[in-house]
Amino acid sequence: MDSSDEDDFAAGDEVTWRSHGSTVEGTVEKKITDRRTEAGRTVAASEREPQYLVRSADSGRTAVHKGTALRRKDPE
Repeated sequence: MDSSDEDDFAAGDEVTWRSHGSTVEGTVEKKITDRRTEAGRTVAASEREPQYLVRSADSGRTAVHKGTALRRKDPE
């Protein structure tokens, strides 16, 4: 798997990310490939540099992150 595959996620993927010094677990809701407003901010995504709308498993809040900020959740 090359690095671009590692940063490519799909809706339903379980992921983790760092937020305010702790690790958050959640699920990818959708891949964003254009400039739009999501999760209360303007997201400058593109086909070449997609971003992902994720929902926290604990709080239920949504956020948008680049693929490089997300990690696939380790299977338990």
